[in-house]
Amino acid sequence: MEAITRTVLDCGGKLLDLSSPQVMGILNITPDSFSDGGDCFFPEAAIARARTMVEEGAAIIDVGGESSRPGAVDVGVAEELRRVIPVIEALARELPVPISLDSTKPEVMRAAAHAGAGLINDILALQRHGALSAVAQTSLPVCLVHMQGNPQTMQVHPRYDDVVEDIHRFFAARILACEAAGISRERLIIDPGFGFGKSVVDNLRLLKALGRFCDLGLPVLVGLSRKSFLGKLANRAVSERLVSGLTAAVLAVLNGARIIRTHDVAETVEALQVVEYVQCQG
Repeated sequence: MEAITRTVLDCGGKLLDLSSPQVMGILNITPDSFSDGGDCFFPEAAIARARTMVEEGAAIIDVGGESSRPGAVDVGVAEELRRVIPVIEALARELPVPISLDSTKPEVMRAAAHAGAGLINDILALQRHGALSAVAQTSLPVCLVHMQGNPQTMQVHPRYDDVVEDIHRFFAARILACEAAGISRERLIIDPGFGFGKSVVDNLRLLKALGRFCDLGLPVLVGLSRKSFLGKLANRAVSERLVSGLTAAVLAVLNGARIIRTHDVAETVEALQVVEYVQCQG
């Protein structure tokens, strides 16, 4: 496993310390996200939820205005901007932690950077036209997420020759594309995209082999919280997947993940504290 070359990310002037695993709190400003759609759709509710997650130990808040659940419908640029920009502006002023934008659209990336966002989280890994140049111009770190297909089609018979090696090659190519566009490796995070065009077995293989992605020398982010493959394994509804999600998060950290993206911040922070206590023992 190749050592990560840096442990602190400068996220628009706010620092994200990755010397130990950190928790990213999910803030969906959408009416249709698979787990919490509608809960934080209005700015006041979103801002209150973000405050709570920081109090619970979140080191970064990930703000999204478009659902990426299987079958989700695209949201227009104007509507996505209306949803996320006022919230990002408010949170960037008020909270001590970085604010991340979860979006695929270059126009939204630029506006969010201007509004105070400190990181871009893109499920298309900057493959949309104009996304590479938009992020290059912001100077912000970016998380490249792997997804096979798109939210409308990604869970319709996903297939790979070798899921781990196929995605490893994908990241190697995207890293080169970023560097060619002026986005240095020091700004990159990678996320293998659990649930984004993967079968249950694919997800399990990725979790077991997560260290393979650490070989790229970049921080690895994972989003496992309440995912459908956990529900299938444990036969649990979305609201009943806390235990399986925490178990998966701990396994991910033991296999090299540095950022855990989750709905369940307090519980995940506690679980990772126990892992750190154990790892610190001689």
